[in-house]
Amino acid sequence: MLTRQRKQHILSVLQRDGNVVAKSLSEELALSEDTIRRDLRELAAEGLLQRVHGGALPVARAEADFAGRLQLATAEKVAIGRAAARLVRPGQVVLIDGGTTAVQMARHLPASLRATVVTHSPSVAVELAGHAGIEVVLIGGRLFRHSMVAVGAAAMDAISRVHADTCFLGVTGVHAEAGLTTGDVEEAAIKRALMAAAAETVVLASSEKIGAASAWVIHPVSAATSLLVSPEAPAAALAPLRKAGLAILRSDGG
Repeated sequence: MLTRQRKQHILSVLQRDGNVVAKSLSEELALSEDTIRRDLRELAAEGLLQRVHGGALPVARAEADFAGRLQLATAEKVAIGRAAARLVRPGQVVLIDGGTTAVQMARHLPASLRATVVTHSPSVAVELAGHAGIEVVLIGGRLFRHSMVAVGAAAMDAISRVHADTCFLGVTGVHAEAGLTTGDVEEAAIKRALMAAAAETVVLASSEKIGAASAWVIHPVSAATSLLVSPEAPAAALAPLRKAGLAILRSDGG
């Protein structure tokens, strides 16, 4: 089998099964694991998959920059954002992570709601600037332009001084074995801090993030309280997440 054919077969298996196991593939094709691992390395370098121990997973398409992510699953993000906004109760202190779904959540918080929102996302803060009932606490730090959020030591310190009711977290990948992941090491650290600062964490994830993985692990999926998805999220992909201990919430899709 030619290299090009092998790579296409690997991508086909990945699309069909949602993962690739190097040992199984080497046995199926009667090739050495070294050959399969080399193919996986090359495919990963092309951005076509995410290597993990023993094989590969679908690469998280949500690693595009902020402007690019605005074009991904827009209807789903509106539905998830609207559903997340309904989870905020009067008088609560909530942490809202950065990202395009978080912006939708901020946009849909009820005009009558009185609460406190702590965020390291200028985009979220701007959405809430005209909301008279919400006190906005904007966490500062170095601006990570890719995601339009504050990162670094100053942001970490400020987050560590918060005791929030709920953290609404954005990720680029949610996988039962690979965990909650994102594409930047500093951003992963900030997301861990956000989770640690809240009594519970609701992960907001559109369909392209389910079963995908990025390079930097935030936490195992069991560290979150629940996962909020749209009706479009496939039940087969959610089953292993539920088995791993993550409660699944679905938005109404409208």
